[in-house]
Amino acid sequence: MHFQLSEEHIMIQQAARDFAQNELKPGVIERDEHQKFPAEQIKKMAELGFMGMMVSPEYDGAGMDTISYVLVMEELSKVDASASVVMSVNNSLVCYGLEKYGTEAQKEKYLKPLARGEVIGAFCLSEPEAGSDATSQHTTAIDMGDYYLLNGTKNWITNGSSASTYLVMAQTDASKGSHGINALIVERGMEGFTIGPKENKLGIRGSDTHSLMFSDVKVPKANRIGEDGFGFKFAMQTLDGGRIGIAAQALGIASGAFELATQYAKERKTFGKPIANHQAIAFKLADMATQIEAARLMVLKAAWLKDSGQSYAQASAMAKLYASEVAMQTTIEAVQIHGGYGFVKEYHVERLMRDAKITQIYEGTSEIQKVVISREVLR
Repeated sequence: MHFQLSEEHIMIQQAARDFAQNELKPGVIERDEHQKFPAEQIKKMAELGFMGMMVSPEYDGAGMDTISYVLVMEELSKVDASASVVMSVNNSLVCYGLEKYGTEAQKEKYLKPLARGEVIGAFCLSEPEAGSDATSQHTTAIDMGDYYLLNGTKNWITNGSSASTYLVMAQTDASKGSHGINALIVERGMEGFTIGPKENKLGIRGSDTHSLMFSDVKVPKANRIGEDGFGFKFAMQTLDGGRIGIAAQALGIASGAFELATQYAKERKTFGKPIANHQAIAFKLADMATQIEAARLMVLKAAWLKDSGQSYAQASAMAKLYASEVAMQTTIEAVQIHGGYGFVKEYHVERLMRDAKITQIYEGTSEIQKVVISREVLR
């Protein structure tokens, strides 16, 4: 067992850390306050190869491994989870899904610009009545011969208004249940495709979350991913990898809050000494450090399993479940350690606490992770 990162991994980690501190941190409070999408920062992330990290160079990606990806996700998420979730969706869900299951023509047309970061992708599974129950797809894709007629609504879509390429799950044959669902590539600007208003969210406020409406959108048959009825399996298998990205995001939120709390505890004095020297605070920091380290090992193990071609569904679900719980608990404690200052925006920890909550919900709630884990355990 090796617990040491390679020189290349350390270099990638440092590059991400420098970018987060120098490019993401300035303006992050303002972006959160005004729900401003980090467009300029995303362009710079693309230049660094962060938007198609795991895509093969054959398709204009950076050709890095999953461990590199989670290291970058952690560093960016320490500072700005709104920026890191854009990267996570583009990498884990859209680029991965297209590279693994798309046709050569689809990869040429859609994957290459996504991997270069010239355009952004979105993954469209959730609906008003299909969140945790993802089989309950009310969006329909009626087979019209050489195209599908797409109708319905998707909601909670990350990159909803900034994306150009949308992977949409829709029901073609309801009598087949989950086996009647297809995954279709929908382009921004297709007739009948409209984007709803931006959601006003508790956290990750810089990320653009929208509902999407489809009214008689003609989607060419060539834009279907995989065989007829493969859509649900495509979504579930893609989400297994997506959970590693969100676990890494949760880890980053937790470690960012921990770093801020530790620094503050060393500087803030009460009763004549730094509050870090009070056992009540020192023990909080000890618990936070221990939980973060455990979460980090779980995230890296899931990434390693994926890189080595082994089954990682259980590991990724465990990592997301645990890391998201740690993110929530750690950020609450970070606010507590800051006292009154923790309630003030300029100290960052209140934003991290608000951002942490979504990691327990999207790409599968904590409860759904327990369903996945228990199925694997009982198999």
